[in-house]
Amino acid sequence: MVQSLDRSQGRAGSVSAGSVNTHGTYTGNRALQIEEPLIFEMGQAGRCGVDLPEPPKVKDRLNGLRRKGEIGLPGLSEPQVVQHYTRLSQKNYAIDMGVYPLGSCTMKHNPRINEKVARLPGIGDLHPLQPVSTVQGALELIDGLAHWLKTLTGMPAVAMSPAAGAHGEMCGMMAIAAALEAKGERAQRRTVLAPESAHGTNPATAAALGFVVKPIPANDRGRVDLAALKAALGPDVAAIMLTNPNTCGLFESEIVEISKAVHDAGAYFYCDGANFNAIVGRVRPGDLGIDCMHINLHKTFSTPHGGGGPGAGPVVLSAALAPFAPYPWIVKDGDTWRVAEDGAKVDGMPLGRLKAFHGQMGMFTRALAYIMSHGADGLRQVAEDAVLNANYVMAALKDVMSPAFEGPCMHEALFDDSFLKDTGVSTLDFAKAMIDEGYHPMTMYFPLVVHGAMLIEPTESVAKEDLDQFIGALRSLTAKAKTGTAAEDFKAAPLYAPRRRLDETLAARKPVLRWKPSNNPPGTDPLKQAAE
Repeated sequence: MVQSLDRSQGRAGSVSAGSVNTHGTYTGNRALQIEEPLIFEMGQAGRCGVDLPEPPKVKDRLNGLRRKGEIGLPGLSEPQVVQHYTRLSQKNYAIDMGVYPLGSCTMKHNPRINEKVARLPGIGDLHPLQPVSTVQGALELIDGLAHWLKTLTGMPAVAMSPAAGAHGEMCGMMAIAAALEAKGERAQRRTVLAPESAHGTNPATAAALGFVVKPIPANDRGRVDLAALKAALGPDVAAIMLTNPNTCGLFESEIVEISKAVHDAGAYFYCDGANFNAIVGRVRPGDLGIDCMHINLHKTFSTPHGGGGPGAGPVVLSAALAPFAPYPWIVKDGDTWRVAEDGAKVDGMPLGRLKAFHGQMGMFTRALAYIMSHGADGLRQVAEDAVLNANYVMAALKDVMSPAFEGPCMHEALFDDSFLKDTGVSTLDFAKAMIDEGYHPMTMYFPLVVHGAMLIEPTESVAKEDLDQFIGALRSLTAKAKTGTAAEDFKAAPLYAPRRRLDETLAARKPVLRWKPSNNPPGTDPLKQAAE
């Protein structure tokens, strides 16, 4: 909950200050859209969902630090808790509800077969501290996924343990730093080149490792300016961190020449694999001269974002960087699988561990299920359909909205806000109006190289009729904005959401991060007070 939340659509007379019933219902509910107070507002002292026995008396070992007051949690029955969180879930937009056009993050459908496989006995009940002899199938599964990732990328090695994309970036750049250290060039090569359209984690990762980040501009085609890149290369450059397809949704058509120039300068090529889903099965990054690349399993191979816990961002490595891969490694000796962690028995200078255990087994299982259910030809079609859908959106909207760059795109259609010029409607206003149409807004204001960016990624799993309705909604909003008389309507949006628009500046500067009890005297009924 944040400051300036407009609760004018709240429950009539609820303990939320300032609530006013504007819907003609006693409860403030609108049919199946149930008005829901905060869980602390619902709590009552002494109410509990469980009946636990009195704990046995033990010697106090808290040394005078025992709590003297209440813990401050709301008292609720089990039905209240279940109803509360179910109602909250119904206020969220999700990939299982409809078109989710968020760009860059790839809100991809999660097939239910993945979930079924991840819950199979022997997989869903694994424990990371089990003896290796009892998890032979799990190690084989990890190795099987690693084989697919190496095959699809054309790379000889893969580190499976990184927990997410940013963690994978750290892994790849640490491998580059270790390789430079082994050659005696770490002190000399301290500069990392990053295109201006890079994900923000790229320069952050390089800086965290002690590198100096130098931006590389884009050309008028939305790609890396090759001349500027070559001019920036020198004996001080350690690596380039480049995303391909890039964050403008465009393939870096000069990537082979970029790779050659980087290697000729003695530097390494790190590729941000966030958008590998646009080229999987079509292009192998290893063939483009890439030295390392992280893979977001949630974007390319359909695992949930985080999966209710750690995610997974494996990193594929070239032959030059393979000796610096972190532990652990899955090794097969005859018919037996084992986890290798003994640096004395391997060549090179491995990084050691990046995280506990072996990676996120739940994500590995889901990703492998997705890969095996599609096969190599199916994965190729996934990429082709994602690109087809994005270009369909681009073609259907380019006459009323303003594409950021000319020509076809890859998996994302990128527009700027120039079509809203002189309408009085801002990019944010347009996004808020999309909520009233039943859509989560597309990514706004990113990438930063495009003013008022609107980045749409439909993914491969959206049906044409659903895309047509989405396109129709955007065309309708665009036509309304261009009338020049609807600015106030847009600024009031969303009108039909459970909550209205925040004063985002005030919410950022003066957030209310802690609930405080109301001033209602104990025992009063706020609903009854409102009715009276």
